[in-house]
Amino acid sequence: MNHLPASQTLCPHADCPTQPPLRINVEVAAATGSALLIRYRLLVDLSRIRLPVVAAPGRADGLWRHTCFEAFIAGEDYPHYREFNFSPDGRWQAYAFAAYRDGGAMAVDAPPTIAQVARADGLELEARLPGALLPAGRRLRLGLSAVIEDADGLLSYWALRHAPGKPDFHHPDTFALDFHLPLPSA
Repeated sequence: MNHLPASQTLCPHADCPTQPPLRINVEVAAATGSALLIRYRLLVDLSRIRLPVVAAPGRADGLWRHTCFEAFIAGEDYPHYREFNFSPDGRWQAYAFAAYRDGGAMAVDAPPTIAQVARADGLELEARLPGALLPAGRRLRLGLSAVIEDADGLLSYWALRHAPGKPDFHHPDTFALDFHLPLPSA
């Protein structure tokens, strides 16, 4: 696996509450097998936020209604893009879009893997996306984001960059990180 680059910091949407104080860092790297590794670090007093808990990790809808981490990924065939949701409890979802919000759940043969670790200063979630889930091409545009639910049930929306208006992670302006997958080794 490649070394993870310096972390990117997500910023809160201007119209959303950001209590309790927190910070979200994200790192992206290429992994073996043309996979993509995304590591989210939520730095917060965990007693101040709600973390979902489920008995059986797996595929689920509506993860964005509670604390979850998200990745929007466009390839060289933009405006086609993919959306991935990762819950700290191990649930996930994957969507494919032909254009802005035009799509739905995508077929998945090899699901993403999610590892979560509680830390003294918060939470770390690592998601590995197999290459088969990624859009075509070596050049990717990523929109990295998170929805955080505080202890009172209020949601805040975090992203590398926000589009004008209400929170909208699908908006092309939020695809703020260019990432190039390395060529396969011979």
